Amino acid sequence: MAGGGGQLKVERQKRGKASKRKKLKRVGFHLDMTPLVDITFLLLTFFMFTTTMATPQVMEMSVPPEKTEIEVGESMLLTIFVRNDNKVFYAHGQEDPTEISLKEIKGLAERENLRPEVVNKLITALKPSEDASYGTIVNILDELNLAEIAISAEVTKKLDAEGNPMERERRFTIAPLNEDEAAKIAEL
Repeated sequence: MAGGGGQLKVERQKRGKASKRKKLKRVGFHLDMTPLVDITFLLLTFFMFTTTMATPQVMEMSVPPEKTEIEVGESMLLTIFVRNDNKVFYAHGQEDPTEISLKEIKGLAERENLRPEVVNKLITALKPSEDASYGTIVNILDELNLAEIAISAEVTKKLDAEGNPMERERRFTIAPLNEDEAAKIAEL
Protein backbone atom coordinates (compact mmCIF):
# COMPACT_ATOMS: atom_id res chain seq x y z
CA MET A 1 0.00 0.00 0.00
CA ALA A 2 1.30 3.29 -0.98
CA GLY A 3 1.08 6.36 1.11
CA GLY A 4 2.30 4.86 4.38
CA GLY A 5 -0.78 5.59 6.37
CA GLY A 6 -0.99 5.04 10.11
CA GLN A 7 -1.38 1.61 11.66
CA LEU A 8 -4.72 0.47 12.78
CA LYS A 9 -5.12 -0.39 16.44
CA VAL A 10 -7.23 -3.34 17.15
CA GLU A 11 -8.39 -3.63 20.73
CA ARG A 12 -8.83 -7.06 22.16
CA GLN A 13 -12.03 -7.90 23.77
CA LYS A 14 -11.91 -9.48 27.16
CA ARG A 15 -13.06 -13.00 27.32
CA GLY A 16 -15.47 -14.11 29.89
CA LYS A 17 -17.54 -12.02 32.16
CA ALA A 18 -16.57 -8.76 33.59
CA SER A 19 -15.36 -9.22 37.13
CA LYS A 20 -16.71 -7.25 40.01
CA ARG A 21 -13.47 -7.46 41.89
CA LYS A 22 -11.73 -4.19 42.59
CA LYS A 23 -8.44 -3.69 40.93
CA LEU A 24 -5.69 -3.53 43.50
CA LYS A 25 -3.85 -0.28 43.59
CA ARG A 26 -0.17 -0.74 42.99
CA VAL A 27 1.91 0.04 46.07
CA GLY A 28 4.96 2.30 45.46
CA PHE A 29 8.50 0.97 45.61
CA HIS A 30 10.43 1.85 48.81
CA LEU A 31 14.23 1.69 49.10
CA ASP A 32 15.89 1.81 52.50
CA MET A 33 18.80 4.27 52.11
CA THR A 34 20.36 3.69 55.55
CA PRO A 35 22.86 1.01 54.45
CA LEU A 36 23.86 3.05 51.39
CA VAL A 37 24.57 6.10 53.52
CA ASP A 38 26.61 3.97 55.93
CA ILE A 39 28.68 2.51 53.11
CA THR A 40 29.23 5.96 51.62
CA PHE A 41 30.58 7.34 54.89
CA LEU A 42 32.76 4.27 55.43
CA LEU A 43 34.29 4.69 51.97
CA LEU A 44 34.74 8.40 52.50
CA THR A 45 36.56 7.91 55.81
CA PHE A 46 38.65 5.08 54.36
CA PHE A 47 39.90 7.23 51.48
CA MET A 48 40.49 10.21 53.77
CA PHE A 49 42.69 8.15 56.10
CA THR A 50 44.60 6.31 53.39
CA THR A 51 45.48 9.26 51.15
CA THR A 52 48.64 11.17 51.87
CA MET A 53 48.05 14.78 52.55
CA ALA A 54 50.28 17.18 50.63
CA THR A 55 52.54 18.95 53.07
CA PRO A 56 53.58 22.44 52.09
CA GLN A 57 57.18 22.59 50.97
CA VAL A 58 58.87 25.26 53.02
CA MET A 59 62.51 26.16 53.11
CA GLU A 60 63.67 27.14 56.59
CA MET A 61 65.95 30.14 56.79
CA SER A 62 67.34 31.93 59.79
CA VAL A 63 67.73 35.57 58.94
CA PRO A 64 69.60 37.74 61.44
CA PRO A 65 68.22 41.09 62.56
CA GLU A 66 68.71 43.90 60.05
CA LYS A 67 71.29 45.99 61.90
CA THR A 68 73.67 43.26 62.97
CA GLU A 69 77.27 43.89 61.95
CA ILE A 70 79.94 41.29 62.48
CA GLU A 71 83.63 41.78 61.88
CA VAL A 72 84.90 39.00 59.64
CA GLY A 73 88.34 38.43 58.17
CA GLU A 74 88.40 38.65 54.37
CA SER A 75 89.67 35.08 54.05
CA MET A 76 86.63 33.85 56.00
CA LEU A 77 84.00 35.38 53.71
CA LEU A 78 82.63 34.01 50.44
CA THR A 79 80.01 36.25 48.84
CA ILE A 80 77.68 35.19 46.04
CA PHE A 81 76.02 38.02 44.13
CA VAL A 82 72.96 37.79 41.87
CA ARG A 83 72.53 40.60 39.35
CA ASN A 84 69.21 41.94 37.95
CA ASP A 85 69.57 39.78 34.84
CA ASN A 86 70.12 36.67 37.04
CA LYS A 87 73.83 36.39 36.31
CA VAL A 88 75.72 35.00 39.30
CA PHE A 89 79.09 36.22 40.61
CA TYR A 90 81.27 35.31 43.58
CA ALA A 91 84.05 37.06 45.49
CA HIS A 92 86.35 36.37 48.45
CA GLY A 93 86.34 39.21 50.96
CA GLN A 94 86.86 42.52 49.11
CA GLU A 95 88.13 40.98 45.85
CA ASP A 96 86.52 41.82 42.54
CA PRO A 97 83.55 39.58 41.69
CA THR A 98 83.99 36.78 39.15
CA GLU A 99 81.15 35.37 37.07
CA ILE A 100 80.10 31.78 37.78
CA SER A 101 77.39 29.50 36.41
CA LEU A 102 74.75 27.83 38.58
CA LYS A 103 76.29 24.40 38.00
CA GLU A 104 79.69 25.56 39.31
CA ILE A 105 78.33 26.88 42.62
CA LYS A 106 78.28 23.45 44.27
CA GLY A 107 81.95 22.82 43.41
CA LEU A 108 82.92 26.33 44.53
CA ALA A 109 81.18 25.90 47.89
CA GLU A 110 82.80 22.50 48.47
CA ARG A 111 86.27 23.72 47.48
CA GLU A 112 86.14 26.90 49.57
CA ASN A 113 84.58 25.32 52.68
CA LEU A 114 87.15 22.51 52.74
CA ARG A 115 90.26 24.70 52.58
CA PRO A 116 92.28 23.71 55.69
CA GLU A 117 92.52 27.26 57.07
CA VAL A 118 88.75 27.93 56.94
CA VAL A 119 87.11 24.57 57.73
CA ASN A 120 83.96 25.32 59.77
CA LYS A 121 84.80 29.04 59.78
CA LEU A 122 83.86 30.21 56.28
CA ILE A 123 80.78 32.42 56.08
CA THR A 124 78.82 32.27 52.84
CA ALA A 125 76.77 35.39 52.11
CA LEU A 126 74.15 35.45 49.36
CA LYS A 127 73.46 38.98 48.12
CA PRO A 128 70.72 39.06 45.49
CA SER A 129 69.61 42.15 43.63
CA GLU A 130 66.06 43.29 44.32
CA ASP A 131 65.08 42.47 40.72
CA ALA A 132 66.69 39.01 40.63
CA SER A 133 64.23 36.19 40.02
CA TYR A 134 63.13 34.07 42.93
CA GLY A 135 63.81 30.89 40.92
CA THR A 136 67.50 31.75 40.51
CA ILE A 137 67.89 32.39 44.23
CA VAL A 138 66.20 29.07 45.06
CA ASN A 139 68.48 27.26 42.58
CA ILE A 140 71.54 28.79 44.25
CA LEU A 141 70.27 27.72 47.67
CA ASP A 142 69.68 24.21 46.33
CA GLU A 143 73.24 24.02 45.00
CA LEU A 144 74.62 25.23 48.34
CA ASN A 145 72.53 22.62 50.17
CA LEU A 146 73.82 19.89 47.84
CA ALA A 147 77.37 21.01 48.58
CA GLU A 148 76.68 20.65 52.30
CA ILE A 149 76.42 16.86 51.90
CA ALA A 150 80.03 16.54 50.72
CA ILE A 151 81.27 19.22 53.12
CA SER A 152 79.64 17.55 56.14
CA ALA A 153 81.02 14.15 55.11
CA GLU A 154 84.58 15.53 54.92
CA VAL A 155 84.33 17.56 58.13
CA THR A 156 83.09 14.59 60.17
CA LYS A 157 86.10 12.55 59.05
CA LYS A 158 88.37 14.93 60.96
CA LEU A 159 88.76 14.72 64.73
CA ASP A 160 88.52 17.62 67.16
CA ALA A 161 90.84 18.28 70.13
CA GLU A 162 89.03 15.67 72.26
CA GLY A 163 89.30 12.94 69.62
CA ASN A 164 85.63 13.08 68.60
CA PRO A 165 84.51 13.59 64.99
CA MET A 166 84.08 17.29 64.18
CA GLU A 167 80.57 18.59 63.70
CA ARG A 168 79.70 20.78 60.74
CA GLU A 169 79.00 24.37 61.75
CA ARG A 170 77.36 25.97 58.77
CA ARG A 171 77.54 29.73 58.55
CA PHE A 172 75.28 31.25 55.93
CA THR A 173 73.39 34.50 55.52
CA ILE A 174 71.29 36.36 53.00
CA ALA A 175 72.13 40.05 52.93
CA PRO A 176 70.96 42.98 50.84
CA LEU A 177 73.10 44.08 47.93
CA ASN A 178 74.51 47.57 48.63
CA GLU A 179 75.06 50.25 45.98
CA ASP A 180 78.84 49.78 45.74
CA GLU A 181 78.50 46.02 45.18
CA ALA A 182 75.69 46.57 42.67
CA ALA A 183 77.91 49.01 40.75
CA LYS A 184 80.81 46.50 40.77
CA ILE A 185 78.77 43.64 39.31
CA ALA A 186 76.93 45.94 36.87
CA GLU A 187 80.26 46.67 35.14
CA LEU A 188 80.97 42.98 34.51
